[in-house]
Amino acid sequence: MPLYSVVKERTFDRVPNVNRNSWLTVTALAVLSILTFAGCYQPTSPPQLITEPPPAPSPAALLTQHRIIGTSVRGRPLMCTVLGQGQDVAFILATIHGNEPAGTPLVRRLAEYLQQRPNLLRGRKVVLLPIANPDGMAMGTRSNAHGVDLNRNFRTANRINSPQFGRRALSESEAQAIERVIRQYAPDRIVSVHQPLTCIDYDGPAAALADRMAQYCDLPVRKLGAKPGSLGSYAGLTLAIPIITFELPRNANRLNQQALWERYGTALIAAVVYPDTVR
Repeated sequence: MPLYSVVKERTFDRVPNVNRNSWLTVTALAVLSILTFAGCYQPTSPPQLITEPPPAPSPAALLTQHRIIGTSVRGRPLMCTVLGQGQDVAFILATIHGNEPAGTPLVRRLAEYLQQRPNLLRGRKVVLLPIANPDGMAMGTRSNAHGVDLNRNFRTANRINSPQFGRRALSESEAQAIERVIRQYAPDRIVSVHQPLTCIDYDGPAAALADRMAQYCDLPVRKLGAKPGSLGSYAGLTLAIPIITFELPRNANRLNQQALWERYGTALIAAVVYPDTVR
């Protein structure tokens, strides 16, 4: 029998059972120390977690905010996109009449266009409301869920109190939300996209803006006159903010987003950069 085996057996015989685990641990540590000293064992470092910093946000992301400015009668959110941080403010909205939906994809495409071209936002802020009457849009009706025409519900000298226009000014939550946006952002100009009159109407000091937008589309400028309690009367006459009622054709909602953009997108860009010209 080898000498090592004899020593091992006899040593184990002399070590009480309760201490054998401790003895083995001490022996293992001793052997490990000898191997390390002899260069036979190289300790390894524990694994390290390496994290990379998140990518820096794009300039467009830094200039974009999404806000819920209110809710409809039936609780649908009124979602607003705010682009840019400049002092020159344009407010563009669509579908204040739910059965005039062609402006919604057009305004959404404008948001994408501006996000891809942050240079157009230098010194500017653009507030976009693609759906001003979400309940009416869902129902396919001109009015909101209360049966009120939101474009007759603003506080103006010529408004009419009625079930159709609202028993009082700003009786409807959607009109209240639009009014808050105007009060908060104090836009230098407003464009409201409608159907089906196929023209560029305006209120307030907006004749030059209407002419500029007409240069980039086939819609003629036509002054229709301020309607009772309309957004045009409120912004253009009460607040003296230039406002355009951008009336698309009746069949415009049959066009897809790209076709709408090709026909009318440049006119909206002209409103954003006004008084500068589109390049």
